[in-house]
This record gives sequence, C-alpha cells and structure tokens, in this order.
Amino acid sequence: MTRLLRLEGFQVSFKRVYRIWKAEGLKVRQKRKKKRAQGNSKNACHRLRAERINHIWSWDFIFDRTTSGHSLKWLSIVDEYTRRCITLDVGRSMTSEDVINRLAELFAMYGVPECIRSDNGPEFVAKAIQQWLSLLEIKTLYVQPASPWQNGYAESFHSRLRDELLNMEEFDSARHARAHAAAWREDYNGYRPHSSLSGLPPDEFTRRCADSVPAAPPLHQHTETLTITQTELS
Repeated sequence: MTRLLRLEGFQVSFKRVYRIWKAEGLKVRQKRKKKRAQGNSKNACHRLRAERINHIWSWDFIFDRTTSGHSLKWLSIVDEYTRRCITLDVGRSMTSEDVINRLAELFAMYGVPECIRSDNGPEFVAKAIQQWLSLLEIKTLYVQPASPWQNGYAESFHSRLRDELLNMEEFDSARHARAHAAAWREDYNGYRPHSSLSGLPPDEFTRRCADSVPAAPPLHQHTETLTITQTELS
C-alpha cells in the first residue's frame, strides 16, 4: 500500500501507513516463523529457481462456484521470474485439448517456456499434455505429492486470488467470472507493486528485463509437431 501511495505522489513512510492501516482494523499480514521445507524434490521451487523470463512457468487449478452452485474451474499460469500472470482462465470444465489449445495461443503471444512446474493433478499428468509438451521440448517439473509448498509461486498467487477476488465476489455465471478475472489480472500485472521485484508491478519489471530473454525458436518451427499432436488428439 505504501508503494501504491508513493506511485500516486504521496510522501509517506511504511511505518505511518502501517499504523493507520492497523488503527482502521484493516487486514495486516502477521509475521510467522518460517517452516522448514519438507521433501527433497529437485523440482521444488526452492531447489530450482527461475533465472530469466520464460525460464519456468508454474500452473495450477483452483475451484469456485457460481451463485447457482455450478462449479467454476480457474486455470492460472505465472512466470516465476517476473511474477507476471500469463493467463487466468475460467470455465465450467477444461479438457486436455482445451488446455493444449490455450497453451499454444500463449506460446505464440509470450514465447515458449523452458519448463513448466506443477503438482501431480490429473490435468497436468494427462498423457496428451505430457506428450505435447515433450514434443515441444518443454520440461515438466512435477513436485512431490502432498507438497504444495514446492509449487510455492502458484500457491502464493492462488492465496491472493482467493482472498481478493473469489472470497469477495459472487459470480452469476462463467462469463461473469471471466470478466472479473480479466480485471483482477490487469490490476495484478499492471498496477500491483511486488516487493520481490523492487516495488515494481510485473508488467513494468518484465519490460525492464526484457533483454534477458534468450532468443527462442519461432513457433512456426513447431507447426509440424502441433499438427501431428492435434491429429492424435482428435
């Protein structure tokens, strides 16, 4: 909040904002003792860290319901180096083919990541997705079962999403949820300062470090691979 106020031209200190924030009874993150990470998976985020843009993307699903009780499935993908939310998709359901088609669109827009980190959910270990990513030479980093902290970037992102959107809004339909998701993602990427990014929003940090992106092969080089895979899926 202090960084947001400073971006708007206010001359305020962290301590003053903290005192006012606490006096007004607003939510203040409590300091917690660090927990010792369990497990020794080489794919855990604390063992293998992103070193550049498009080095490691993390993805995960989170679930919610409409006011009428219908299930909503949210797919988030975050670039771990820039903290940028690559996409936040919402639907009643998502098949392996839906996910592959969406990934192909994102690769064309943002580049092809070197690795994708996830848990062992059925959506991520599906044979069709594994084969497709393998054909594109994208390494899959599966964390140990029942170890969500090993996919910490996705878990942290979903914690914010749950607190700031899913717990605050009621959605009449998937279309209504998608509209809120787009607005929240735009604010998260373009306006929200991150302490881990020296107080910059993810979009601005991405622009400043764009030179660190390695030259990726054009997506058209994978055209034959994509065609073969889509034929297999159909």
